[in-house]
Amino acid sequence: MSVYNDSTVFEFILLGFPDLHNFWLLVFLALLIVYVVTLLGNVLIIGLVSSTSQLQSPMYIFLTHLSLCDILISTNIGPNTLKVIVWGKCYISLLSCEIQLYFFGSSALIECSLLMVMSYDRYLAICDPLHYSAIMNQARPHGLAMICWVIGFLLAMIIEILISQLDFCGPNTIDHFFCDLAPILQLSCSDTTIVEVQVSVSVMSVIFTQLLFVVATYICIFMAILRISSTLGRQKVFSTCSSHLIVVSTYYGTLITLYVAPSRRYSLNMTKTFSLLNTVVTPLCNPIIYTLRNREIRIAISKNIFQKKLLRVQRQPGAQ
Repeated sequence: MSVYNDSTVFEFILLGFPDLHNFWLLVFLALLIVYVVTLLGNVLIIGLVSSTSQLQSPMYIFLTHLSLCDILISTNIGPNTLKVIVWGKCYISLLSCEIQLYFFGSSALIECSLLMVMSYDRYLAICDPLHYSAIMNQARPHGLAMICWVIGFLLAMIIEILISQLDFCGPNTIDHFFCDLAPILQLSCSDTTIVEVQVSVSVMSVIFTQLLFVVATYICIFMAILRISSTLGRQKVFSTCSSHLIVVSTYYGTLITLYVAPSRRYSLNMTKTFSLLNTVVTPLCNPIIYTLRNREIRIAISKNIFQKKLLRVQRQPGAQ
């Protein structure tokens, strides 16, 4: 039976960060800057890869999908977080809350899947370079990326259907800055045991399988790097996967700390801080890590800036 027929609660109140007091404006400006830079950085990567022929390799195709995923999670969480900070609290309908939870869950699953596929790409490039071009042909990267999106949206939809069966009879206050799974389950007046078990089994099994795959591929990569005789050769090969390794460590680190480690170890404010890192700061780190550490992207940015300056000079009166 649908939640909208049985429920007496149709609206939740997000409390956000009630302890900010006089610092709310500073926090608002900081998060606004982070949100804008996140969007600009990820759009920059998408634009560079789409317009630069040298960046049409599988690794950069996966990177554009990772940037799209970061834009999705930032746009889903960021604006509402800014609203909560300005107003001190925010009213959100049950439907909007479920939609936000759906896109948050799907973007997290998509990002984990993309990171796994990117580790597979690095494994092939380093451990099996002779067959890399044949396996990662022109169509394969796009197909793998689409599978990641399908897995994320379908698995999140299963979770959403389970949650839609719950009743909410009150209270309707969520001491968080967005509709996360745990606080929503705590507000339900239905028995959530079955839902919690099903969500844990389905989501954690997928995420842990992907994490184990990533760990296994990097063990093989490190073993292959250690077999290289020259120090310069080892450094050159490692540089091709170092950015991805940093992103994997950052994302899975915050994810495991937040959702796998026992929640009783952390205060509510600490949980909100980890959530803020996972949903707002991490999407900012990805474009920064890839632009600062990736030589080809830095070259593409320099070429685009030079071409724009050249066009501007040519358009000036008197230019030859």
